Formats: sequence, structure tokens, C-alpha cells
Amino acid sequence: MKVGIIGTGNVAQALEEGFTKRGDEVKLGSYSGGTMDEAAGFGELLVLACKGTETESAIEAAGKENFAGKVLIDVTNPLVFGDGPPTLAYGPTDSGGEVVQRAVPEAKVVKTLNIVNAGQMVNPEVPGGPPTMFVAGEDGAGKDTVAGILGDFGWEDVVDIGGIDASRELEHLCILWVRFAVPNEAYQAAFRLLR
Repeated sequence: MKVGIIGTGNVAQALEEGFTKRGDEVKLGSYSGGTMDEAAGFGELLVLACKGTETESAIEAAGKENFAGKVLIDVTNPLVFGDGPPTLAYGPTDSGGEVVQRAVPEAKVVKTLNIVNAGQMVNPEVPGGPPTMFVAGEDGAGKDTVAGILGDFGWEDVVDIGGIDASRELEHLCILWVRFAVPNEAYQAAFRLLR
């Protein structure tokens, strides 16, 4: 599969490695060099791995037409930094995932992987595992595609929690992760759903 990743930071690089190990062709894109639109045009499947408060401008730079009909994995969190733990730019009745879906209504947006550190996105290793990864989005086939990718990435337990509005809960889980992981230096922490 051809995968276009909108972003070039730690998250984008970790995911590039995961997709490459799957045998996919990957192109990363950033604001520099005008390569966001190249990455978005290249990918049959797209990943949004930019700063969570800049998703709309990243989509504009990548060319909205490049998203139509494609599965778009949104791994971002719209974090606002100040004193103390970060807060979310949207909420409680909106989320970054919903902002992305509104920005590219013809894309099949799936929110996932935003609740772990970049180093845990592929082949997660947690002593108390296996950890759970959640997916949220409006398109069932899109979520199935992403669940398959997550399985290839080493996620044994993938749970569908509904529509893109469930991004609200996933983004709040990121804040919960930060509140535990940062003071405890537990950067490999992940969530597990017991049922």
C-alpha cells in the first residue's frame, strides 16, 4: 500500500517504520519544501501526524482534494500547553478528530494511536499487557482497515468505540496518560480494557 504521512516528527517516523516493516511504500511530508501535498497525493491511505492544534492548516497545505475517499488515520491530540498538565483546545462538545472530519468531509477519518507515546505505537511492550487500542470513526470499512493495520503493528486488542465524536474521550485519555506518565516517568504506559 502507498501511505502518505502528514508530518515528519517522532510520531511520523515511528509510524513510517511500522508501515515500512509491513511492506508499504511511505512518503512523509512537512511544511518545509512543499512536501505535504506530495505526501497526501502519494498515499492511498493517509496519516495525520502533525501538531494537534494545526491540523486544519496542515490539511490546507496538503490539499483537501488529496483526502477525498481515502482512509485518514488521525493520531493527533489538540494539546494546549501552559502551567501544569496540558489541556485540550476543543471540548467538551467537540474534538480534534471531529475538526479533522469536518475539514475533509469526504475522507474516512479514524482516530487512533493518540493515547500512547510514539515509541509504543508499533510493537507495544507493556509488562501488564497486552494493551488495548481504540478506534473511532464514521466509516466501518475504514475502521476495519485501520484495525488490520493495528494488528500488523502488534496490537492484539483493538476496540471500536463508535463514531468520530468518540475522539472526545480518546483525547481526554491522552490527558490522563500525561498526568500519569510524565510525573512517574512511565513513558511506556498504555491502557488495557478489562472485560
